[in-house]
Amino acid sequence: MTSAAAANQGELFPELQPPAELPDPEGLHRDLRRFDSLGTKTFTTHTLAGGRRVPVYVNEFWTAKQRAANSLHEVSYRACFKPQLPRFFIERLTEPGDAVYDPFLGRGTTMIEAALLSRRPLGCDINPLSERLVWPRLVPPRLEDVAQRLGEIDLSTTVEPRKDLLVFYHPETLQEINGLRTYLAGRRERGETDDLDRWIEMVAINRLTGHSRGFFSVYTLPPNQAVSSQSQQRINERRDQKPERRLVPDLILRKTKALLAGVDDDVRAALQSVQGQARVFTEDAASTGQIKEHSVRLVVTSPPFLDVVQYREDNWLRCWFCGIEPDDVEITMHRRVPDWQDAMTRVFRELARVLQPGGHVAFEVGEVRGGSIKLEEVVWPCGLAAGLEPVLLLINDQKFTKTANCWGIDNNRKGTNTNRVVVFRAP
Repeated sequence: MTSAAAANQGELFPELQPPAELPDPEGLHRDLRRFDSLGTKTFTTHTLAGGRRVPVYVNEFWTAKQRAANSLHEVSYRACFKPQLPRFFIERLTEPGDAVYDPFLGRGTTMIEAALLSRRPLGCDINPLSERLVWPRLVPPRLEDVAQRLGEIDLSTTVEPRKDLLVFYHPETLQEINGLRTYLAGRRERGETDDLDRWIEMVAINRLTGHSRGFFSVYTLPPNQAVSSQSQQRINERRDQKPERRLVPDLILRKTKALLAGVDDDVRAALQSVQGQARVFTEDAASTGQIKEHSVRLVVTSPPFLDVVQYREDNWLRCWFCGIEPDDVEITMHRRVPDWQDAMTRVFRELARVLQPGGHVAFEVGEVRGGSIKLEEVVWPCGLAAGLEPVLLLINDQKFTKTANCWGIDNNRKGTNTNRVVVFRAP
C-alpha cells in the first residue's frame, strides 16, 4: 500500500483461482463443540432459520484475557469489535492469500487482522473516515521518519480557527491543530499526500478529543465520541476546568510510538506480503461493482445496529479535521426493524455475488433496545433471501457466569450484551 497503490485502489479486485480444498463446515462444527481453550465447555442448542434447525454454540471463544491484539488496532471508533473476533474466523475458514472482506469497515479491524495473517484485505464503508483510518496502518512507518516529517511541518497558518472549538482546546493548541489541518488539506489539493501524511492524519484524528492528557483536548468523552461544543461547555462548567496547553507534534509522536510497539520485522513482512492487493471502497455496501464475482473467501463484518450508534454526530469533529461534510455521508441508519432488514437483504445479495462457492459470511450482530430485539433473528431471513445457507450461530459470552444468561437481557439496557455471530455459507 504505497502511495501509488493507494491511488490505484479503485482497480477491480482480482478473481481468485478455485481453491484446492475448501474449509470443511463439519470441521468447524466439531471445533466449536470441542472448544475449551479458555477453560470452559461449549453449550450447544438450536435455533430456527427459515424453518431449519441451526446449531447454536455458546462459549467464551475469545476474551480480553487473551494475549493482547497487535498494537496497530489501538485506534478508537464507535461500536467496533475486538480483533480476536475476525481472527477466530480467518484462522478457521481461510488460508494465506485468500481474500477477506468487510462491507461495513468502520475502523478497519477485519482488514488489519486479515493483513497481519497474510490474507488479502478488502473493505468498504460509506463513511470516508474509514479509508483515512485503515490505509496508514497497512503501511506502518518508522518512528524516526514520523518525527522528521513532524519537524518539517509549519504549523502556523493564517486561517482563523473556529471559536466554538475553544471549549475543547487551549488557543495555542487549536492554532497547531488548525495549522496541521491546513497543511494536510494543501497536500491533498496539490496531489502530494504520501504515506507519512496519511499516518500523521490518522493519528491526529485519534488524538482530537479524549479523557486524558494524551489527547489534544481538555477532559471530555472517550475519543470515539465527540460531544457538541455546547455539551462540552457544560462539562467544563461542571468540572470547573479549562483547556490546558497540549503540544500537538509531541502527542502525535507519542501515540505513533504506542501504535508501532507491536510492529516487528515479522509483522512488517506479513503486511508487505499483501501490499498492492488491499482495496478500500467508499460506497454503498449493497453496490460494489468493482469487486468481481466469486473473488472473496470470507466476509467478517458488523453492520450498524439500527439507530443505536449515531455515527454522524459522534464523528463531527473528525470530519471537520479531515474536510468531510458529515451531512453528505449517507450512513445506514434505520429505526424500524423492517427497514433495517430490507437494507441488510440488499447487502447480503451483494455478498452472495462476490463470495466464492463454499465461502462464508460471519455477520456479528447483537441485542438492541434493551435486549427486546435480538438481531440474529432478523438476519436469518436476509441471508436466506440472498440464497445463502445458514450454518450456525456463535455466541461469545465474556460476562456471564451462567450460560443461560446469554439468552437474557439482565446487564445492558443499551447496546449489546454478547457477540452474536450469524454464519452463512455460499452454496
